[in-house]
Amino acid sequence: MSSIGIKDVAAIAGVSITTVSRALRNPGRVSEATREKVLAAVNKAGYTPNKFGVGLRTAKSGNIVAIIPDVSDSFNFGVIRAIGRAANKQGYSVLLGDTHGSEERERAYADMVKSRHADGVILFSQHLPFEIEADKPAAQQLPPLVNSCEPVPMPGIPTVTIDNTAAAGEATAHLIGLGHKNIAVITGNMDSPSSRDRLQGFRRAMQAAGLAVNERYIVNGKYTVESGHQGTNQLLLRRDRPSAIFCFSDEMALGCYSSLQEHGFGVPGDMSVMGFDDIHYARHFSPPLTTVAQPVEDIGTHCVDLLLKVMNGDQLDKDLYILPHKLVVRGSTAPLRQ
Repeated sequence: MSSIGIKDVAAIAGVSITTVSRALRNPGRVSEATREKVLAAVNKAGYTPNKFGVGLRTAKSGNIVAIIPDVSDSFNFGVIRAIGRAANKQGYSVLLGDTHGSEERERAYADMVKSRHADGVILFSQHLPFEIEADKPAAQQLPPLVNSCEPVPMPGIPTVTIDNTAAAGEATAHLIGLGHKNIAVITGNMDSPSSRDRLQGFRRAMQAAGLAVNERYIVNGKYTVESGHQGTNQLLLRRDRPSAIFCFSDEMALGCYSSLQEHGFGVPGDMSVMGFDDIHYARHFSPPLTTVAQPVEDIGTHCVDLLLKVMNGDQLDKDLYILPHKLVVRGSTAPLRQ
């Protein structure tokens, strides 16, 4: 038996899907006659908008909740600030849900929408903190939701990110172009889609250049300064040390710098170092860090714009919004010494 969806309601009511969505989510934007027609079609079809009843309420909290695993991360903090500025311009406040990586905390903050303390969610995680029934479309069971940077593997969830595979490929190609063949990487958490995509981009660039990937040069990190330091320590213990290290975040690159300095290695004379994110103090590293710049301000603003459209019942034209990245070459990378 097929499930009843919003398309069925629209067909019965003789209106568009967008009109049905507006009538249920934002009844003030349609006429009373249209709303009554839609509600009659809902009853006839036996359609349940979603378990949160988001579409049937008229009161708004004026809040957006941002659910984030680690607000102390410099990249995350930059996006949050951009979200706050964009939301405030639209008359919304941002409630910050710092989960410390806890799925239980994620669910607790997500419940703020269910309890009407927030009108929508911006999620910084691939974990979806809502219970979803497998036989029903996910979008019909969720409150207004937009994902930032870490796509959820489920259709119907708008995501704002960059092309991490292409960006990591460009970063790797830059190192190869400088003559480096023995390139190590310190990844982020490997349950993170962005980290997996960056590793894929690295592998593809190496393959395109006809270079073998030394699996012993791949060290798993956690997107933290400490993991960058520990990962570099592991690489420096090897007899066949790499000539360049590609860190999947600038914070890990800072830890990499620290380890290299402790062991008496110079950057870039002895070791080229590549980062990722272009956090605000990357240019103040010594030497300034070569990195991939993510458009932090645009990511935050785009997340808010999309979320407001979803909250207003507007139909989005796609799920995935890819914003441009940029390779920023500074002093931490140099040609390989012969």
